[in-house]
Amino acid sequence: MPRFSVVVPVFKVQGYLRECLDSVLGQSFTDFELIAVDDRSPDHSGAILDEYGARDPRVQVLHLPENVGLGRARNTGVEHAHGDYLLFLDSDDSCLPGALDAIDRQLTACGHPDVLVFDHQRSYWDGHTEVSSYGGQLAAVGTQTFTVAENPELLTLFHVAWNKAYRREFYLREGLRFEPGLYEDAPLSNEALVCAESIGCLPRVCVDYRQRHQGAITRSPGRRHFDIFPQYASLFAFLERRPELAAHRPLLFERAVAHLIFCIRRRDRVRPADRRAFFRQAARLYREHIPPGFTPPRRRARDCRLLAHNTYTLFAARETVRRAAGLARRSVRAARPHVARAFHGLYYTLQRLLPLYPDVALYSAYWHRGVACNPQAIEAKARELAPHVRSVWVVRKDAVPALPPGTDHVVPGSRRYWRMLARARYFVNNVNFPDHLVKRPGQVHVMTHHGTPLKTMGLDQQPYPAAAQMDFGKLLRRAGRWDVSVTANPHSAEVWDRVFPCGYTDLSAGYPRNDRFATATAEEITAVRARLGIPRGRIALLYAPTARDYRKGFVPRLDLERLSAGLGEEYVLLVRTHYYYGRDSALRDLHARGLVRDVSRHPSVEDLCLAADALITDYSSLMFDYANLDRPLVVHAPDWESYRDTRGVYFDLLSGRPGETPGPVTRTEDELTAVFRSGTWRGPEARALRAAFRARFCPWDDGHAAERVVRHALLGEPLDALPPVVPPAERRRVPTPEEAEAAVEAPPAPVEPGPAPEPLS
Repeated sequence: MPRFSVVVPVFKVQGYLRECLDSVLGQSFTDFELIAVDDRSPDHSGAILDEYGARDPRVQVLHLPENVGLGRARNTGVEHAHGDYLLFLDSDDSCLPGALDAIDRQLTACGHPDVLVFDHQRSYWDGHTEVSSYGGQLAAVGTQTFTVAENPELLTLFHVAWNKAYRREFYLREGLRFEPGLYEDAPLSNEALVCAESIGCLPRVCVDYRQRHQGAITRSPGRRHFDIFPQYASLFAFLERRPELAAHRPLLFERAVAHLIFCIRRRDRVRPADRRAFFRQAARLYREHIPPGFTPPRRRARDCRLLAHNTYTLFAARETVRRAAGLARRSVRAARPHVARAFHGLYYTLQRLLPLYPDVALYSAYWHRGVACNPQAIEAKARELAPHVRSVWVVRKDAVPALPPGTDHVVPGSRRYWRMLARARYFVNNVNFPDHLVKRPGQVHVMTHHGTPLKTMGLDQQPYPAAAQMDFGKLLRRAGRWDVSVTANPHSAEVWDRVFPCGYTDLSAGYPRNDRFATATAEEITAVRARLGIPRGRIALLYAPTARDYRKGFVPRLDLERLSAGLGEEYVLLVRTHYYYGRDSALRDLHARGLVRDVSRHPSVEDLCLAADALITDYSSLMFDYANLDRPLVVHAPDWESYRDTRGVYFDLLSGRPGETPGPVTRTEDELTAVFRSGTWRGPEARALRAAFRARFCPWDDGHAAERVVRHALLGEPLDALPPVVPPAERRRVPTPEEAEAAVEAPPAPVEPGPAPEPLS
């Protein structure tokens, strides 16, 4: 029998779930079972749980056949528990290091009480944390135990399920269960405390209570907050059945009143239109359950009188007066949009008063650098599936000459730019549109992103030096405009959900730009290689390093001349610097001397990938895209530690573990040269690592990603009607350059049976 049963109900928390589970499984105290209850979560949470359950015998995963809500999911977990003590942990929160060990020690020191209450902290999306205000109260108790009768102040502690350890025998004996609906913690916590014959306290902070930017149920206004009334009715019904607990009723009643008033005053809970109805139900509950002879404390006297007489008008007037002190601050906030509109100009303001262009899509990529990446693939598919939608690209003036012929475009700051910004219906970008954009009702924003995250992104960047100048509030306001977030793989879906916690729809489609990696033909590959000047029969290596937050400019960590000489005439080295950097004079010189080919300004990185026999990279997200081709990947990471510590990463790229490392790893030029000269780059170990990496990061890239985006975002088709993902085993394999050249020379010998994928209906 384990010491603890940790019950974790799970619903729509894919971005936080791993952190939650790791915080428990990584505890120094190991005598526990973790019971994870998948409450029919519609995201990838269930798969994450199965992954953890398969590799750790302490994890028991329960998949419920239907969504039953937080309370009932916890009840199910309790039914399967075997531990001495029950602990509840919400799946977007986490245990702090050493928490279970501290709880175990305090339980022993307190003589194994029925309930142990411990401290917590709140962590906010902007990175700061706040310790609760209950630490002093908990510390004053020491190792003594009390009943509520002996220490009524225990009932003033924060009443949630996850800041207590419950002795399971006591919990079951008292018939404690969570009621369905919101605010399910309040009655159970109170019932447990008033029933307990011994209550201990632990002042140590054991739980990190995440304050999500968006998505928390308790901070989402709506009628669900009316669930508080049956919850407290159940508490008072419990007290009616237990007359021996009558002495606790006045204090519990006063705490219930305080909770009701707190909720009605919060704009993120009770909507203004619902306040009168909420107040009336509160008044009804007050009159039905007021204890005989109840005298409200002085701080609650006015609220109690208003509830007793059901006088909402007086209550509302009092609230108006109470809020008057904050009027100036609210006025400043309300004025900000007007200031922004003035800055954008009268023309933009007037255009936003006019009807939207219902069939215009505004595209942009890489901060208006040109036609590229996922938006380019989506626009191409839209011309096929939604020809009525007119495409307009936002392009910087210096990028206009390189546009494909006939591209309809606007230059930022021009009159037509402001008109399109004001009136286009669809917005598609792989980065955020500028802050001066004011999103109108009816406009649809599609964020395609432009890479699978190895380095930390969004809110996860906050602890790292590279993010010192970033305004995370602005970042979230930009993300708040998204309607659709296109994700390439489950890893990306988890990260985006956590680091951009806003109300968009997650479209698990694969990356549209990777469609070419599922559909390219031998003729296309040989044509690309010919345009790049790669001689037939030569091995083309694409070296594509990423940007460094801790460095300025492109300074190769490779001696490219030495590498070229070491590889020999058999190889052609293509070098593509990150688009952040300008032209590099040393690289231009090597290109001019014919030692390397500088392809930094080539308009299509997809072309370069198709042309390359192998990719050499460091930490670039291009490795995740290239893995779709099932061609060799070599990681050259001479400054891994600096990059990792400055920017932060999501997994150890150099670990050598399947699913983390995509191929051979080198740290010096000599090691890199040896990998190719020895054939290690395409040996059996490299193939095995590549297969695991591809299985993890390329499950959805089947050639139909752009189609899914167009059908959902532009044509309005629901998610469940989109083309299903073609299983990897059924996909057509794109030929390697060697196979492509052979196929073009001898057309009757196809690379693999089966035509390229056709659009799915």
